[in-house]
Amino acid sequence: MIPRLHGRTHTPHDPLEEALSRPVSPNEGLTEHTIVAHWPGLDYFTLEDEQKTWTSVQWAAHLEEALLEHPFAASPDDDRRAILHLDVRLHPDDRDLSGAEWAEVAHRLARAVGIEIPGKESGCRWIAVQAQPGRLDLIGNLIHSDGAWHAPPADVLGRLQGEARRIEEDLQLIPVRTAPAARAVSRPAPSASEQLARVLAQLADEQTGPLATVRGLVEHAAYRVACQPRTADAVSTAHRLELIARRLHAIQTDLDTTAVHLARPRTAVTPPAARRTTHRSL
Repeated sequence: MIPRLHGRTHTPHDPLEEALSRPVSPNEGLTEHTIVAHWPGLDYFTLEDEQKTWTSVQWAAHLEEALLEHPFAASPDDDRRAILHLDVRLHPDDRDLSGAEWAEVAHRLARAVGIEIPGKESGCRWIAVQAQPGRLDLIGNLIHSDGAWHAPPADVLGRLQGEARRIEEDLQLIPVRTAPAARAVSRPAPSASEQLARVLAQLADEQTGPLATVRGLVEHAAYRVACQPRTADAVSTAHRLELIARRLHAIQTDLDTTAVHLARPRTAVTPPAARRTTHRSL
């Protein structure tokens, strides 16, 4: 089971679309077979006889509500990207998990990342989406219902990886293969293409890359401008900032594709046999 932590976003629509592998829709209801788990406080938002099947648009609005209710809530460094997204993938040869097992995985990962605290029902809103084979997506809002900001632990990825190992053992799943530490393997020095690929991959990295940081600042500026009184100038500025953020994302994608291409091992080309030429004497 491999956990992956995505870059935080301003809205849950893109993470939900990635989890579903299709656009969100106001007409498609997501049943309990797709939304396999959610934050405990959700039960207070639904009446006993209320329909429990929400559309993907309604789920997105539910996750986003804390952002709209608390427009000034932000992280200590004034970051409004409150939507957390992570996913875990099973080994291709793993067995199919039941809905109850996926729900257990979701709650354990939510506790590992800190958005669910046992016994606390008024914390962060989150849902777990199981819409693709062998994959579970966890999407949550880091803003509590009271407006407080939840800061994930500094070693959040390490905690997720540790919990994933324990889940593998408890559910008897195929563990991630680890290389033996005792045997030293001599590796050839990286080629110039491989070194360049690493540089481009660092630039395009969604977690720590400089372009991701710049894009996040631009998205945050667009959001702050959009919250101002809606004048023609404000709308135009917010739109331009959104276009800049999209271009930055496209550049990240292009750099990542180029890095993969450079890192791909090339097949050695055998030079053609030298043509033998017969010289005639005149």
